Amino acid sequence: MKPSIEVHNLTVAYNRRPVLWDIDFTLPRGQLIGVLGPNGSGKTTLLKSIMGLVEPSSGYVRLFDDSLEAVRSRISYVPQRESVDWDFPVSVREVVLMGRYRKGKLLRRLSREDHRLADEALERVGMTAFAKRQIAQLSGGQQQRVFVARSLAQQADLYLMDEPFAGVDAASEEAILKLLGEMKQAGKTVLIVHHDLQTAQQYFDWLVLLNTRLVAAGPTDEVFTEERLRSAYGGQLTILSRVADMVKERDFPLREKGFRDEP
Repeated sequence: MKPSIEVHNLTVAYNRRPVLWDIDFTLPRGQLIGVLGPNGSGKTTLLKSIMGLVEPSSGYVRLFDDSLEAVRSRISYVPQRESVDWDFPVSVREVVLMGRYRKGKLLRRLSREDHRLADEALERVGMTAFAKRQIAQLSGGQQQRVFVARSLAQQADLYLMDEPFAGVDAASEEAILKLLGEMKQAGKTVLIVHHDLQTAQQYFDWLVLLNTRLVAAGPTDEVFTEERLRSAYGGQLTILSRVADMVKERDFPLREKGFRDEP
């Protein structure tokens, strides 16, 4: 089977400082894949590179064995919630309908089918009752669910999500997790930047472990080991002194919150 994502010798620098350095990996289709690493390790930059939102210094990315431009309609991107202007005067339903627009067709009139798909996406994230509400009036978890609904409305094959669980309430986390399971069953590929070591093994089939360079990429059981966690996180996390024992016990009550990749 052809891979979903191929990253070859990818280097990205901001102000001549490398954020990603010579990254090389291949990811399968139809899996839930987590991207882990400490603050500044390049996780968000990796997603932006895959989406063509930042220019690499070297290397390239292929999606479904093709270029981004050739398959862009099959790719959906959910950015970090704090990067969005939530004061923009738009309703929940209008946000989700944005997922039905395509590049080069922004002025086309949305069809009845577009509206049906948007309403279906809202129902899947449990936000139908909030359809007419202004997006700024929602809680953080509800806003995140709306952005996931917008992504679902695109009916993509590959979903890139930057910290969809950050700052969400328990109900929203449960709703997003349920959706991820449904997406996997439907053969979709989901790549998620994630900070919670406690839930990484539970949520993901594959992991990409970064610290500017690639530490490891592969099935979760092969990547999520004491040695590789130490290689990725080094001394940046005070909880690392507890990781060795917890890895053996498969118990990870650890959270690393509020980090971003860009300098």
